[in-house]
Amino acid sequence: MDLINQFVLAGAVLLLLAILASALSYRIGMPLLLVFLAVGMLAGEDGPGGIQFDDSGIAYTVGSVALAIILLDGGLNTRAETFRASLKPASMLATLGVLVTCVVTGLFAAWVLNFGLLEGMLVGAVVGSTDAAAVFALLHAKGLALKERVSATLEIESGSNDPMAALLTIVFIELILAGQRSPGWETLGLLAQQMGLGLVAGLGGGRLLVWLANRLPLERGMYPMLILAGGLMLYSLTTVLGGSGFLAIYLAGVVVGNRSPREATNILQVHNGLSWLAQIGMFLMLGLLATPSELIQHAPAALAIALVLMFVARPLAVWLCLLPFHFPWREQVFISWVGLRGAVPIILALFPLLAGIPEATLILDVAFFVVLISLTVQGWTIPALARHLRLQVPPAPEPTERHDLAAGAANGHALFGYRLTPDAPLLGQDAHALRLPGAARPVAVMRDSAALDLEAAGPLATGDTLYVLARAEVGATLSDLLVTPAAPTYLEKREFYGDFVLRGDAQVAAVAAQYDLPLPEAMTGLTLEDFLALKLRSHPVVGDRVRLGKLEFVVRTVADGHVTQVGLRIPTHLDEMS
Repeated sequence: MDLINQFVLAGAVLLLLAILASALSYRIGMPLLLVFLAVGMLAGEDGPGGIQFDDSGIAYTVGSVALAIILLDGGLNTRAETFRASLKPASMLATLGVLVTCVVTGLFAAWVLNFGLLEGMLVGAVVGSTDAAAVFALLHAKGLALKERVSATLEIESGSNDPMAALLTIVFIELILAGQRSPGWETLGLLAQQMGLGLVAGLGGGRLLVWLANRLPLERGMYPMLILAGGLMLYSLTTVLGGSGFLAIYLAGVVVGNRSPREATNILQVHNGLSWLAQIGMFLMLGLLATPSELIQHAPAALAIALVLMFVARPLAVWLCLLPFHFPWREQVFISWVGLRGAVPIILALFPLLAGIPEATLILDVAFFVVLISLTVQGWTIPALARHLRLQVPPAPEPTERHDLAAGAANGHALFGYRLTPDAPLLGQDAHALRLPGAARPVAVMRDSAALDLEAAGPLATGDTLYVLARAEVGATLSDLLVTPAAPTYLEKREFYGDFVLRGDAQVAAVAAQYDLPLPEAMTGLTLEDFLALKLRSHPVVGDRVRLGKLEFVVRTVADGHVTQVGLRIPTHLDEMS
């Protein structure tokens, strides 16, 4: 009993240290996952903690389950609209991109480590995929609001490329153990089985979970647990049947998150906490598994592999995969750089260890080193690179509180709470006289811990919390009206989009004539939306920019796949320099 209590105490201390260290990371911009990994390494056998942990079987099991929970949360927070813009390019990166990265990195690893070709390819397969935990954590924890085409491509790719990396890892292990020197056609069949079963199980299982959540009368706190239990069941069942459990649980999360089941907000909040717990636990454990003294021995070769992966293999894979989709060069550079490596390479590196491959220990050390370099160099520079490449967009305003009303009679309504800041647009207006979009109506004001009805509240003041009853779909419009999100100067809406707002269906010829700008005759009949799509050679997303003479059109809002508002601004010399 004392031993169990000691384990619990050690785990709680490590968890608390990781959380406290994360507060410091926000101040210095250090990636959170690197913090968790470092705390684990300091607690390990080479650190002051002195904890000895080398059970690769437990590490693989715990890491796989934790990654499944992280993917479920990532799916829950992925909007279906993002698939419209990025499904095809992300799918290319998740399959062909992983293969290209594996081959280029594997050939170099075979040379620098003095491995055979298959052993080198095994190294390439292990580090070939981007990591969902690292991508989700770094993109969201940094508070980055990126152009949808970029963020969606990265998130969908990282959530769906694990099957390809796992397949390549397993294939090369089997070839090494069997003494073969090249894969056969059965590899394609295995890939189709992995992807196909994962796709069917994820989409079908997600629909079933939504159906259960909407029909089972449960305690409020049980709905997140229903989604968690169902998601893990889909993951394990799909894996047992020979499919990709990781793909299945990610897609199940996407289905659940976009069908708004009962207690949807509660489900998202609980799973956000579970995801952070899984990330902290997984990276602490992987840090314990690492032996820094052994990593240092192979540092030169591992560093060379990491550099080739970051500056050669990943950029080449991104360029080849995105070539048919006409991504601007700025977006390609950023997607190449955010090919983050995290828990997945370390978990995949445990496969050779469990299979008894002679070079397995060295492969695991290389994977650890690549992850450390990736999280340190790439993870630390993501915000600065996004700003330099002008890929950020103004952050979307959010309500302070949101409470979804019960399914059925509520018919999709929610109660939104907005805490009014000194720059809130509606300050000074009478609460009972507010004109809000659609059927939205204010219901109460909280002021100095007192609940006031609208007549008693009078003019709205700084620090008030205004509660509004509205349908969920007008939440974004309400937030735009009631909240001014904190943002640096270059992301303020007037600075970013310009002073004028045009309709997406406005005639580009009329705008050109207003400002006396030359316009090719072939474009005179186009709307602004058509003009933008023609110039961009892809479907426009918020933040896309197109120049026409001395003017710049900036996509401001997109609804149901159509550009509805376009900002009009006159660039300055500062824009030219950035």
